[in-house]
Amino acid sequence: MNVVAVVLGGGQGSRLQPLTRHRAKPAVPIAGKYRLVDIPISNCINSDIRRIFLLTQFNSVSLHQHVQSTYRFDPFTRGFVRVLAAQQTPGNILWYQGTADAVRQNLQYFLELKPDLVLVLSGDQLYRADFRKMIEHHRKGHAQVTVCTKKVTRSEAGSLGIMQVDTSSRIVDFVEKPGSGPQLDKLRAPGKGEFFLASMGIYIFDPDVLAALLEHEKSDFGRDVIPDAIRRYRVLSYVFEGYWKDIGTIRAFWEANLALTEMVPEFTFYDARTPIYTHMRFLPPSKISGCELERCLLSEGCIISGGRIRHSVVGIRQVVQEGALIEHSVLMGADFYEEEEPLEGVPPLGVGKNCVIRNAIVDKNARIGEGSFITPEGKRDGISADLYTVREGVIVIPKNAVIPPGTRL
Repeated sequence: MNVVAVVLGGGQGSRLQPLTRHRAKPAVPIAGKYRLVDIPISNCINSDIRRIFLLTQFNSVSLHQHVQSTYRFDPFTRGFVRVLAAQQTPGNILWYQGTADAVRQNLQYFLELKPDLVLVLSGDQLYRADFRKMIEHHRKGHAQVTVCTKKVTRSEAGSLGIMQVDTSSRIVDFVEKPGSGPQLDKLRAPGKGEFFLASMGIYIFDPDVLAALLEHEKSDFGRDVIPDAIRRYRVLSYVFEGYWKDIGTIRAFWEANLALTEMVPEFTFYDARTPIYTHMRFLPPSKISGCELERCLLSEGCIISGGRIRHSVVGIRQVVQEGALIEHSVLMGADFYEEEEPLEGVPPLGVGKNCVIRNAIVDKNARIGEGSFITPEGKRDGISADLYTVREGVIVIPKNAVIPPGTRL
C-alpha cells in the first residue's frame, strides 16, 4: 500500500527548555546516542513506510543536519526523508499556526505522490510500533480516519484528550482534558475495568478526507481536526498495547531516560528485529578506568575515570574525571573531542575531578569544573539562571555551559 508519513517537528518546545534553547524538540538527544526524531522515522522504516516528510519550524538547523546525514536511502528505491521547513508563499505569509496548519500548508507535496493513506506522527514520543497493524485495522474497519489510542487510568485521563467509542471501535465523542468530574464517567471505554482511551497524537487519514478537513484553516489536530472529523466521517480507534511515552516535559524526559537503565525496561533499544536507527559516528569503544558503574547506559567514545556512576545515562564522547559521583542523571556527552588545552580559567570539556551531580540533566559540551556540586535540592521549582534551570525536581545544565571549579548549584 502506498502510504506517506508526515512527522510533525513541533513548536517552540517551551516545556523542554533549556534543552530546546538551541534545537528543535525532535533533535533532543535520548538514550545517550539517539535523537527523538529517530523514533518515528525508525518505526516507519520498520513498517516498510519509506516516504517520510518532516515538518520543521523552530531551531531546526541541527535537526536538518541530523536527518540529512542519517537517512540516505539507496538510489534503487523511491524512499526518502524530506525536510519541509516553514516558508512564505504567495498564498501564505505566516509561519505554522499549529500541527494541523503545518500539514495544510504542505498538503500539496503529500498529495502529489497520490498516496492511499497519510500517516501523521509526532516527533517527540518514545514507543515502538508496527504501523502495518494500524493500517490493516483502518482498512478492515472501512475507516476514513483512525486515531491511535492508549488505555489510561482515571487518574491519568483527566489531563489528556479522551475518546468515547462504541462497541465497534468507532469514535463518537472526544473531550480534551475532561477533568475528574461526571463528564469523565461518560467517556469510560467499553469492556471490563475502569479505563479510558487517550489519543496518542498518531493518525491515519484517507487523503481526500484529510484535504476536506483542512480546507478551512485549523490550528491543531487534537483540538480542531479530530472533533470535526468525528462529526463528518467514520473515525475509528486503534488501541495500542505497547509502551508509549510523550516526551513533552523535563520530568518526562528525565524519567524516560533513567527508565532505560532498569534490568528489564518497559522500552528497550535492544530489539534486533526492529532497531532504532541513528547517525553512524564511527567512535572508538568507551574507556573505563577504576569507576564503579551501577544501572547505567554507557554510550560509545566515552572516557570514564570517575569514582561512581549510578542509575544514569552517559552520552557519546562523555569525559568524567577521577573521584566524580554521578547519580540519577542524564549526561548528554559532547559533539567533539577536545584536542587542545582550554583557555586559562576554563575547565576541560566534561565532568571534572571530585564533582557531585544528582538528579540532573547535563546537556552537550558542558564543562563542569573540578569540585562542583550540582543538585536541585533546596531550589525553587521553575527557577532559571544562566548556568542552570530547575524544573519538576530536576536541575538542567544547558548546552555549552561553563561551570567554574568549586561551584555549588
